[in-house]
Amino acid sequence: MKKIEEQQLVSEVLEDFKKRSQERKPFDAQWQLNMNFIMGNQYCSVGYNNDIEEYDKQFFWQEREVFNHIASIVETRLAKLKTVRPTMTVIPASGDESDIKTAKLSKKIVNSIYNKEDMSKLICDATKWSEIAGTSFFKITWNNSKGKTFAVDDKGKKIKMGDVQISVCSPFEIYPESTACEDVQSCNSIIHAKAYHVDEIEAIWGKKVQGEDVNVFSLDSKNDGIGGLGYQSRATKVVNTIKNNYAVVIERYEKPSVKYPNGRLIIIAGNQLLYIGDLPYLNGNDSERIFPFVRQVCLEQSGCFWGVSVIERIIPIQRAYNAVKNRKHEYINRLSMGVLTVEDGSVDIENLEEEGLSPGKILVYRQGSVAPSYMSNTNVPSDFSIEEEKLLSEFKTISGVSDILNSNLATSNISGVALQLLIEQDEARLSVTSDQIKMAIKDVARHILRLYKQFATVPRLFKIKGDHGELELDYFCASDITSDDIAFETDTELNESLAQRRSMVFDLLNAGLLSNEEGKLTNRMRIKALELLGFGVWENSQDLLELHQKKASCENHKFMHNEKVEVKEIDDHDTHINEHIAFMLGGDFEKNSNKQIEEKMLDHIRQHKKFKQLEMGINNLNDNLN
Repeated sequence: MKKIEEQQLVSEVLEDFKKRSQERKPFDAQWQLNMNFIMGNQYCSVGYNNDIEEYDKQFFWQEREVFNHIASIVETRLAKLKTVRPTMTVIPASGDESDIKTAKLSKKIVNSIYNKEDMSKLICDATKWSEIAGTSFFKITWNNSKGKTFAVDDKGKKIKMGDVQISVCSPFEIYPESTACEDVQSCNSIIHAKAYHVDEIEAIWGKKVQGEDVNVFSLDSKNDGIGGLGYQSRATKVVNTIKNNYAVVIERYEKPSVKYPNGRLIIIAGNQLLYIGDLPYLNGNDSERIFPFVRQVCLEQSGCFWGVSVIERIIPIQRAYNAVKNRKHEYINRLSMGVLTVEDGSVDIENLEEEGLSPGKILVYRQGSVAPSYMSNTNVPSDFSIEEEKLLSEFKTISGVSDILNSNLATSNISGVALQLLIEQDEARLSVTSDQIKMAIKDVARHILRLYKQFATVPRLFKIKGDHGELELDYFCASDITSDDIAFETDTELNESLAQRRSMVFDLLNAGLLSNEEGKLTNRMRIKALELLGFGVWENSQDLLELHQKKASCENHKFMHNEKVEVKEIDDHDTHINEHIAFMLGGDFEKNSNKQIEEKMLDHIRQHKKFKQLEMGINNLNDNLN
């Protein structure tokens, strides 16, 4: 690309970024306001220029305490949403034995990446942002500098196999084409902008960029006059600060079009073009190129790209609650301290202002004047308490969070079934948000499998947790991933506590639903039951049947590669015969085998049957002798 064309492209992207920033500014202001309120800086509002403006007290004696219910509501919602960690499975592409096995492998690959990337923490971070700002994003990319080293170049630099990288992006970093787009993939283009240190930019993209002062959000504590009667408290607030020697890296992702059939990715920083090329990832349906972002929202907003946070709805109630509580305390202060009425010139006003009417004080007033006296005050009006209770009730109604255990219902004469129904009804308010989290997790799993299908061309060894909790080593490559259709094994985890899960497992055990046809609990099911009861894996002993199945599966693989396979006395012949026959009936065997391989496998099955007949004869002879 010529220098002039390059500069024109940079100017175009910068102008586009500026336009999108201006369009998103009202949302930025609301997110900053939400963050201020959750941190306790609640005497502020959004001004006409979409800037956060703080307002002072009208009188020096005014109470301006903050009674932060928003923070506790968000903490409660996060604690309940933390249980949303659905168990996923991969649906096979067909009913063939090979597709079923690769689907199981794909499921283990997803679980392995979730453990490696600490997906539980990433989901917590994304949920925090979606609860505070209404929207958060997962970015799923392929990092060539990750993974194991499989070669070294002439300069001694290690060449990595590459691996999936998952990160969480705050809504402040994402700029859609238009706020009217309802999802990431409905945009024709999307911008991801983030501040990097110039040294980091040089290390990643290999170009030196001129550093500049970049405004970023940070936390700062300042005295701001919160509190009454001159009291100065400290409230953490969100302010703009400057980071030196930084540059904003702008990544613009463009959807495939007639002009650019493979889409386009443009990366600029500091008025320089760092990269331009096709969209790098085939992470859509049917290997389409789409954006590597997954959106998670708190509550959907029809016709808008950005979700809605519950905090936005609670802010007016929080302001009213602060006002009621502070006015109530001011009234109590008047009752306890009193308001003196003094005739002009009758007493030393300055002394009275400094010391007040302390116990035992001798008050001297001018002869012939009226003695100072307190104004008569009534008790605190009941309207304050009534309004306070109404506001507390509105907190619960709008936020969808209430504590039934601390209510009168928990101590009243109510049945356990009725109480459980009330708890489920209370938790149902969070089901809309939990469904958004589950959909985001499912989309991330799809992206993971599609990235491996695109980039895992070299066979790689994976450490995967087995069905018994033991560590399994498995080889796989891109061709082994035949399906990316993700489904959930469980419906919901929101209403399921540890005690409820344990009760359910014991009921299933007592009903015999987990036992085999002989009425016994297999080793695999016993260990699974321990996991469901919350005790973890107590032992790593492997099921003998599972070991024979794995050995037979390994023999099938050897047959397809013309390797020698022998029948041994220790083999479970029934299991081996069934595994070999199931493999031969599958479509994969018909496509890739020949007459020689088929005859070898049939001869191998005949040998298993001969061993089985020999063992049966020996057992019958022993029975007759006994």
